[in-house]
Amino acid sequence: MRYNQLGRTGLTVSELCLGTMTFGSTSGRWAAMGQLDQTAADELVRIAFEAGINFFDTANVYSEGSSEERLGQAIRNLGLGRENVVIATKVLGVMGKGVNSRGLSRVHIMDQVKASLKRLQTDHIDLYQCHGWDPVTPVEEIVRALDDLVRQGHVRYVGVSNWAAWQIMKALGVAAAQHLARFESLQAYYSIAGRDLERELVPMMRSEGVGLLVWSPLAGGFLSGKFSRDGGGEGRRTSFEFPPIDKDRTFDIIDVMRPIAQAHDASVAQIAIAWLLHQQVVTSVIVGARRADQLIDNIGASDIELTDAELATLDEASKLAPEYPGWMLALQGGYRAVEGAKPSRWTD
Repeated sequence: MRYNQLGRTGLTVSELCLGTMTFGSTSGRWAAMGQLDQTAADELVRIAFEAGINFFDTANVYSEGSSEERLGQAIRNLGLGRENVVIATKVLGVMGKGVNSRGLSRVHIMDQVKASLKRLQTDHIDLYQCHGWDPVTPVEEIVRALDDLVRQGHVRYVGVSNWAAWQIMKALGVAAAQHLARFESLQAYYSIAGRDLERELVPMMRSEGVGLLVWSPLAGGFLSGKFSRDGGGEGRRTSFEFPPIDKDRTFDIIDVMRPIAQAHDASVAQIAIAWLLHQQVVTSVIVGARRADQLIDNIGASDIELTDAELATLDEASKLAPEYPGWMLALQGGYRAVEGAKPSRWTD
């Protein structure tokens, strides 16, 4: 297992992170993700930790809070030691019937961090993330509230999930101008079948030193290799089509991945995760599972070293179609990027 620096911080996290959306029990949309009891949760956390994973991700809305409860209890049951694990959770979604029991208002953030700390059985959260964009609450209010949590010691670092590049840049600007805690990471959907974030978000992250935490690296299980063009398959996507993908295009990508998987004596899923681990912008890939064998297979991706030729083949099969203004920026500024890589002729 390799470890990476989270954004511009001194915090080190494993390149794979155990996602706990499958922990807990509830009805509604979260029921489709999995309803693992405490014994099953303990087993997955144990397997992950013994494989070198020190990073665990959850959210207050997962199973209406019981995902956080199961994760916190698993860490306690296994005696892992709080200093040996990095815990990330999130705030945004509806957590009650009141009109203020949702969003990123100061009220909701302050209320929910206390509830998450209690469910996780800890006195601090390592990475507290805005789970999505709140069009009502001013960015200044969000950033100030999160900074207060850092200053109070309840939270060590703050991050964001599912925001656009301009939204993150606005928050970074506010944080810099007012000397507040800044977003150190973005948790976003990224897969070899869904590379949209490469257009705007990846350049922003590289420019500002923001780490990338990847959710749904297998495109909701579609990249497991267990689905066929005739409609056959098994897993969550049979009842919950998320995230959206171009299926015909994705099957073409999987066709390219299969011989590479065979060459490495690996599964298609492992190649999909390994491809992400080879992307320089990626800090950690979040893997989730209902069963031990699924998690063990995913962890195996960290041992796969793809060759330059294999990476080039996969890139060609999955690359994004040109889109404005990207193609114009490359046309007009490409030569300057090349010049910038050379020593200046004006240097003595």
